[in-house]
Amino acid sequence: MAFALTVAFNSQTQAQSTPKVKKRQVNQKKRIRNGVKSGELTKKEAAKLRKQQRNVKATKRAAKADGKVTRKERKQIKRKQNRASKNIKRKKHNNRKRKGN
Repeated sequence: MAFALTVAFNSQTQAQSTPKVKKRQVNQKKRIRNGVKSGELTKKEAAKLRKQQRNVKATKRAAKADGKVTRKERKQIKRKQNRASKNIKRKKHNNRKRKGN
């Protein structure tokens, strides 16, 4: 009985797994953190980018809520991540620097 519950739980967990999304989120957070460290991002820019990352995370959480991430939901998450990535690049290369750097 316990084995059957474990198998059922694992299969449900795998159904809602989004490893590519997770890896990309981690990468984008690292890019923001490095931009702040290097002075490429101002505090205000970094705050906006972090807010956008929270929005992507909330979308991912909502997609997983029913136990299955549909193709449409994956596409929406990917679109938001693409937009966030472009914003990170644009803000890191806009020649605004943090004060003190």
